[in-house]
Amino acid sequence: MKTEAQASKSLLTNSLSAETELSEAFLGSQTWEDRSTANWPPMIWVSKSQALEARMAKALAWEIQAVEAHHRVSQCKPINGLEVEATQALNQKPLPKKVQVAEEEKREVLFTRPCWSSKVEYILAHVGYSMKINSHWRFFFLWLHNGGCSFLIIYILMLFFVGVPLLFLEMAAGQRTRQGSIGAWKVISPWIGGVGYSSFMVCFITGLYLNVVNAWTLLYLGQSFHSPVPWEKCPLLENSSDFDPECVRTSPSLYFWYRMILKASDRIEDGGSPVFSLNLPLLVSSCVVGAFMINGLKSTGKVMCVLVPAPYFIILCFLFRSLLLEGAAFGFQHLLLAKISAMYNVSVWYQAGNQVLYALGLGFGPVVSLSSHMYPSTSCLNNAFLVALVNLFSMLLVTTSAFCILGYWTTVITHHCDVKNAEALAKLVTLGKLPVVALPPEDLVDNPTSIFSSWLSSLPQPIKSMVLSYVTECNLEKQFSKVKAGPVIAFLAFIEAMSFIPGSVFWSILFFLLLLTLGLNSMIGIMQAILTPLQDTFSSFRKYTKLLTVVVFVLMFLCGLFFTRPSGIYYMSLLSEYWTVFPVTIIIILENIAVSWAYGARRFLKDLTIMWGPPASLIIRWLWCFLSPVVLLALFVITVIHLSQKTITYVAWDSNSSEEVLRQYPSWGLLAIIALFLMVILPIPTYFVYCLTQRISFSSTSQGKPVISSKSLPSIQPAPITEVQKEEVL
Repeated sequence: MKTEAQASKSLLTNSLSAETELSEAFLGSQTWEDRSTANWPPMIWVSKSQALEARMAKALAWEIQAVEAHHRVSQCKPINGLEVEATQALNQKPLPKKVQVAEEEKREVLFTRPCWSSKVEYILAHVGYSMKINSHWRFFFLWLHNGGCSFLIIYILMLFFVGVPLLFLEMAAGQRTRQGSIGAWKVISPWIGGVGYSSFMVCFITGLYLNVVNAWTLLYLGQSFHSPVPWEKCPLLENSSDFDPECVRTSPSLYFWYRMILKASDRIEDGGSPVFSLNLPLLVSSCVVGAFMINGLKSTGKVMCVLVPAPYFIILCFLFRSLLLEGAAFGFQHLLLAKISAMYNVSVWYQAGNQVLYALGLGFGPVVSLSSHMYPSTSCLNNAFLVALVNLFSMLLVTTSAFCILGYWTTVITHHCDVKNAEALAKLVTLGKLPVVALPPEDLVDNPTSIFSSWLSSLPQPIKSMVLSYVTECNLEKQFSKVKAGPVIAFLAFIEAMSFIPGSVFWSILFFLLLLTLGLNSMIGIMQAILTPLQDTFSSFRKYTKLLTVVVFVLMFLCGLFFTRPSGIYYMSLLSEYWTVFPVTIIIILENIAVSWAYGARRFLKDLTIMWGPPASLIIRWLWCFLSPVVLLALFVITVIHLSQKTITYVAWDSNSSEEVLRQYPSWGLLAIIALFLMVILPIPTYFVYCLTQRISFSSTSQGKPVISSKSLPSIQPAPITEVQKEEVL
């Protein structure tokens, strides 16, 4: 007979099926004597108590090694036969033969989920997606018109008490469930599973008009190589030496924007075919993003390593250059202004809250989809703080340089205004309409604004009143406050400022390269949020990932042509300013409810400890369960009240007067955004009713066990199991 040590060694070196039977014995399904008749050598005999102790020690070692393997996992692989058998040996009894065959057939077609090559690429992907052009110019506009530094204080409070916890929630949901925006919420809470479809549609619609912004940038970038740039001077009429009268009545930059780039119509009701000059840039933008993503995450990650750092280099160049410009000090003064009254203004708080949600890209789906391709051993909480801080830093850099550049812009515009006033007064004095005393000084070259203002204030009151009736008002403060929200900031004020800077061609090229890299970064994140859920929902798409990528980009190009029409910019303003905030806020509220109440914040955070240890559970749970829902609900209610009391208007181009005019959206425009909102939200109640009729549990449990189990994680690799066997044999 064999000794006890020899018996233990023989048990360890047997096949994996023998180990499975051994674990079953430990679970109490059979006794040791029963095992002697089931494929065990008849010569082996040990006492029942000794064998039980040996089996308990081996099972305990296996369990410890399994937990350590979850933390050491370094790559994403499909589940194979060895892994499944090892998992069954630890957790459950073997399935019947028919069920085993079905499970094995299912495992053969499991999809190998691609993962980011490194954590750096993963963080860069999140940072790149959050660096949207719209969020940067909106942040600057809100800072300018909502209390200055007081708005920054409110924004930071909302960012760290609401934005970071919700960003952590979406990152953890994607990383834990390993699903895109559609599948993740089905796993966490079946009744709220429809929120994934809603976020998918919002992301698709947003991607359509953001890609059009990239087309504008490409068109401007191509024109920037001309010297002088075409928006610096009015164009000449054909076969004539006269300038275009429509341009003469306005500024060259405004004329170029509305008439040469957009070919804008006077009203939103005016139709028209897509502008041909915008179609090619839109196609190029779609092809560039598609080329970056055609080979999956490996190529996308490498592209992000170049595209994300590039804007910071350009922003720093602009910051250093802008600090040396005339009038930069005036702009910097506006940057540091703080209005205490803004701290008590509800409107400022709700606008800061909405800006936080939009700046971090919450509710659109890319955060969940990007995180679903990351190793579960990575801490989402640290990543959320890092992404939020980098995003805040980038917006502060852009805002600082923007204030300095616009300070220079307002100074130059005011100087030109004073020079024109001086020329007009000189003509009036020559014609005898004004006395000689009203003749302005001739040396206005050095500082026209200061010299002209000093001369005007020194005039006698009757003469001064007479002069003021003939001149236009030139005021730095009012000129600075003329900056408007939307793309007008980037494509009007900034490019006009670029044309005033010495070396305007170089700085214009650099500026549009900045806008292009920001736009491409955000589009990559949006497209990832469209492709990943499609592959997760329709497994057949996984076999043809390149074809799927091409089809999606072609579809988005064709749909994006709608926004290149002469009235396209008015529809974009309608969506971005009045529509997007409603579905996104509802989506985020339901996501929060799904984790904190349906699945349970305590249970969700406990599940996360398997991957990367316990986070600040008490604080996060309190923020998820109480603060975030209340703040989100307040944001939604205040937004509804604010927009219901406000006339929905848009800035249009009037070709007759060559000016921007404020027009009211027609009634059908309001009905259109309501219909689109209902269409996007419809999957949520539909899926809720489906789960109710099918008697699906509200919480994600199955026979008392959580749906999100260790099987959601990358499976235990065969290598660690072999290591355990070798160690125990030794």
